[in-house]
Amino acid sequence: MLVDGMALLFRAYYGSVFGGSVRRTKAGLPVNAVYGFVRYLFDAVRTYNPTHVACCWDLGSRTFRTEQFPQYKANRPEAPDDMLPQFDLVKEVVESMGVPNIGVPGFEADDCIGTLARKFGEEMDVLIFTGDHDLLQLVSDRVRVMMLKKGFGNYIVYDAELLLSEKGVTPAQMIDLKGLIGDSSDNYPGVKGVGDKTAVKLLAEFGSIDGILNNLERTPASVRTKIEADLDMLHLCRELATIRCDVPLECSLDECRWTPDAETVRQKFEELEFRSLMKEIV
Repeated sequence: MLVDGMALLFRAYYGSVFGGSVRRTKAGLPVNAVYGFVRYLFDAVRTYNPTHVACCWDLGSRTFRTEQFPQYKANRPEAPDDMLPQFDLVKEVVESMGVPNIGVPGFEADDCIGTLARKFGEEMDVLIFTGDHDLLQLVSDRVRVMMLKKGFGNYIVYDAELLLSEKGVTPAQMIDLKGLIGDSSDNYPGVKGVGDKTAVKLLAEFGSIDGILNNLERTPASVRTKIEADLDMLHLCRELATIRCDVPLECSLDECRWTPDAETVRQKFEELEFRSLMKEIV
């Protein structure tokens, strides 16, 4: 199981503050996001029983994508003050479970996940745990993506068949779909005026962006005009959408074996006053 750490942490934070309060230790340290993260992780492990677990993180906002397109993710607000101390704290908790924290400067967590999914997928089935639909492009015969849904403990697990039936595209076409329509959450525009339905229809007919460009004369005039006007942006957005699977990182299967030491985890939980989670320690 490859865990998208930031996706879980932010989901846990905003899910808890929705009720209007932030969980803190007696000393005043905010721990609501970390507490929720642990609940998500334990539930996923209990549900899917992985033999190995690794957790991937973003390391800062500057990546090769911001070098290509400075506006990439520039629309995102700063993390709330209550979250700031929890970024390091959650990694301490993950480490206490014997789970490696993986992150490489200049790359995103998605790229680390893609690299490990490709590497470990040669030896075993891989389950990616996230709330980020970008990772659906990594689905393969050995890799599935487990997506968080609303409500605790609700998941949808995507394989290639479900992806095609639900979204009308293959894993590889997820990249070209983002190239065409852009991604408002990541702040890149795609082709101006081309929406999801048009993009899916074009990909179903021509297979890929390259197939579309090779058959532009067969597309509706209005679509052709939009693509030709935004050709450079189309190619750039496809690059931005592509998850790298060649990140220079070191992580062995042995490091990822899920064998948490109960006493080490218990000590960390006592420190953070996670008493209600003590019974979850395995």
